[in-house]
Amino acid sequence: MSRNNKYEKILWSIALPGFGQILNGKFLKGLLFITLEFMINVQSNFNEIIVLSFHGEIEQAIEQAEYGWLMFYPCLYFFAMWDAFKDAGGGKRPYSYFPFVFCAYWVTVGLIYSSKLTFFGALLGPVWLPILFVIPGLITGFLIRFFFLKYNH
Repeated sequence: MSRNNKYEKILWSIALPGFGQILNGKFLKGLLFITLEFMINVQSNFNEIIVLSFHGEIEQAIEQAEYGWLMFYPCLYFFAMWDAFKDAGGGKRPYSYFPFVFCAYWVTVGLIYSSKLTFFGALLGPVWLPILFVIPGLITGFLIRFFFLKYNH
């Protein structure tokens, strides 16, 4: 596997923001992302929220969530993925950052409505609803990128 495999860097960034940067040889930036991830994770009670959500205890997950801190997570997460992808040579195509930007936006919107919006009658909470909002984020990002490429040349 190539040392600059951009998809490998995205996958490691999904595992933990900062790992992709470390693999790219950007150690200081990687440590910064890891530090920010741990800080936001601890302050927002994110691990507890994940466990409760996986056990189907959505109401408790909502009660445990520190939304003020949790709101930082989508932008950090998707920016770290984009940064690792770009540094591994993946950002050469025009507007390739759009899917990452719009995923961060839509996941944040999903988080905002996660304590109120139901899906097929079930409240999904601060883990499952934001994950579902990755889908409109990708669709929006790729569509806008397509239109920018088509009409900006």
